[in-house]
Amino acid sequence: MSAFFHLPGAHRIPLGAYPLWDEALVLVNRDLAATLPDQEPLCLAGHPGCTEDEAEYVHVALANGESQGSSLDPDSAGDPAHALWAVTDAAQETVTELLWQAWPLCGEHDLGMHPREADGRLSWWCAGGRGPGEPAHVRAAVGGLDTLVRPRRPHRRRRRKS
Repeated sequence: MSAFFHLPGAHRIPLGAYPLWDEALVLVNRDLAATLPDQEPLCLAGHPGCTEDEAEYVHVALANGESQGSSLDPDSAGDPAHALWAVTDAAQETVTELLWQAWPLCGEHDLGMHPREADGRLSWWCAGGRGPGEPAHVRAAVGGLDTLVRPRRPHRRRRRKS
């Protein structure tokens, strides 16, 4: 991968420039560390507007500055719930497209999860398994994947050969 920050005008956005996006990114990076521990934390990357009067475009990027997808909606920077949704969605797109893998995966079904509101919180939602006993479910709130432990499966008895 080439470092995007070497392109003219592209830069890492310093902490504090967009406080609600920073807070949302902390939660998303917690989930990234829990599920992809070898991956460096995501960051906010700024790209200059097309004209001098146009505000910069902000993306959720890999540590080297590469990003994928649309820029963050500037209106989301002022509302905590909207900021979390925008950052989570952008982070998932960047990780999935640039690392070529579904992220995050449900620990029970090994399927990609998607952000969805549940009980007033943005959460990671899994479509469930293929069997009737494996329904769709909320796995954890965004930022909470590090608190999960894998479900314990009962030990299977080995059959004795007679």
